[in-house]
Amino acid sequence: MAIRVLLVDDQPLLRTGFRMILEAEGDVAVVGEAGDGLQALDQVRALQPDVVLMDIRMPRMDGVEATRQITGPAKDGPAKVLVLTTFDLDEYVVEALRAGASGFLLKDAPAGELVQAIRVVAAGEAMLAPSITRRLLDKYAGKLPSGDEPVPDTLHTLTEREVEVLKLVARGLSNAEIAADLFVSETTVKTHVGHVLTKLGLRDRVQAAVYAYESGLVRPGAQ
Repeated sequence: MAIRVLLVDDQPLLRTGFRMILEAEGDVAVVGEAGDGLQALDQVRALQPDVVLMDIRMPRMDGVEATRQITGPAKDGPAKVLVLTTFDLDEYVVEALRAGASGFLLKDAPAGELVQAIRVVAAGEAMLAPSITRRLLDKYAGKLPSGDEPVPDTLHTLTEREVEVLKLVARGLSNAEIAADLFVSETTVKTHVGHVLTKLGLRDRVQAAVYAYESGLVRPGAQ
């Protein structure tokens, strides 16, 4: 079945461009559009999309609050949110990730990258491009822990291997890439990631990445 996508952006021209790109794909169907966060909430309830392609800066209700309501405890459907951004709005992206977005993508990303991101998010994975993630976190390094703060108690519940996996997740690696890096199977990596999320009380890989940086486990710019 086709991946059902809702386009949310206050610029009609951008929505038209995204629609043209996505409708050229056999496995993606654009089921609706919205020009602000409030319209997006109504459309999510009515159309039950799999993925919401979400702008951040919009009138009436911004993408952060809309994301929070779409993915929060009272969510009405399976929709996952993929945030579209430009680098001058990075601080909003951090808030969107905390609010529940499954990842973010640059508005000027190549068409193929946009389509792949939608497929990744629809499959339940996080869209965390390593280069974008590092640049984002490097920019806000001053707002993250210096490394001198005590490590959160929850981090001590992880095994040594689980800590390794968490660090690689924070770098934006996929399960396949982590498996290759650690010389284990992809199934083993999925198991470790599941344990990390459960032990730390996190929703997904995006939250795990943010946790790794905010706890000081991974430093901005570290490889």
